[in-house]
Amino acid sequence: MAEHYHDPSDKQYARRIRHSAPEAFAALQAFDHAALRREGMAIPRKQVELIALAVALTTQCAYCIEAHTAAATAEGASEAELAETILITAALRAGGAVAHGFQLMKHHAREMVV
Repeated sequence: MAEHYHDPSDKQYARRIRHSAPEAFAALQAFDHAALRREGMAIPRKQVELIALAVALTTQCAYCIEAHTAAATAEGASEAELAETILITAALRAGGAVAHGFQLMKHHAREMVV
């Protein structure tokens, strides 16, 4: 069997992490629940999932993209909303590159003066 980076069966290794660091793993799960799934959140569930997708696209986590696409779809996200989420993420990542470019140009200008 060929190995590849995104293999859904890799999720089985969560048990090893949970077993090896049970308190931290439980705290992470509790935080995840509180941040994303608790009752009474001010942000509606569909928007939470679209935000989660934007972050997942930014961090490039294949597992999160898969899970939050399913959750957003279950919450009624349309293909148009998903497409806009993709493009908003791309625009912000591009903006981030330009903003970091300010630092590059600043460093370049300092080097030119030296």
